[in-house]
Amino acid sequence: MSNPLIDKTDSHMQKSLTALRRELSHIRAGRANVSLLNGINVDCYGTTMPLNQVASISTPEARVLLVSPFDKSTLKDIEKSLLQSDLGINPANDGSVIRLVIPQLTGERRQELAKEVNKIAETAKISIRNIRREAMDEVKKQQKKNEITDDELHDLEKQVQKVTDKNIQQVDTMAAKKSQEITAV
Repeated sequence: MSNPLIDKTDSHMQKSLTALRRELSHIRAGRANVSLLNGINVDCYGTTMPLNQVASISTPEARVLLVSPFDKSTLKDIEKSLLQSDLGINPANDGSVIRLVIPQLTGERRQELAKEVNKIAETAKISIRNIRREAMDEVKKQQKKNEITDDELHDLEKQVQKVTDKNIQQVDTMAAKKSQEITAV
C-alpha cells in the first residue's frame, strides 16, 4: 500500500537528485564535455540566445570542444560570450570555428574540484533532509488532528526515514563517482 505523503516526499527528493546531477555535470573532469557549455548565452540578433541555438558544439578530441556557428557573423558574439563566462578557458577563433582546449587538471585543481563536489553533494543532502523534516511535520499534524493513530504515525515516520536514507545513499554514490572521475589521472 502506497501512501500519498510518502510518494510526494520521494518525488521532491528525486527533484533534489536531478538538480545534483545537473550541478555535477557542470564540473569538468579534465575531459571535454558538451554539457560544459550549457547555460552560456550569446547576445546576437538583438536578443540573448543559448549557445546551442546559434552554434553546433562537438568534441573532435578528448580535450577539445569545437563550436561551429550556424551563421559566421555571430562568431565574434560567441567568442565574447565564452570569454565572459566562468569557464576559465580561452577560446581560439580561427575565423570559421572556435576551439576550446580543456587544460589538463593539476593535482591541486583536482583536489579543489573534489571538495566542490562534496560541497554540492552536502547541499543536496541538506535539501533532502529539509524535505524529510517537512514530511515529518505533516505526519505529526495529521496525528494531532486525530487523522492517524500513534501506530500509523510511527509507521509513516519509518517510511519517511527509509525514503530519506535511500535518497541520501544515491547522493553519496553520485558524489563518489564524480570525485573518482576527477581524481583519476
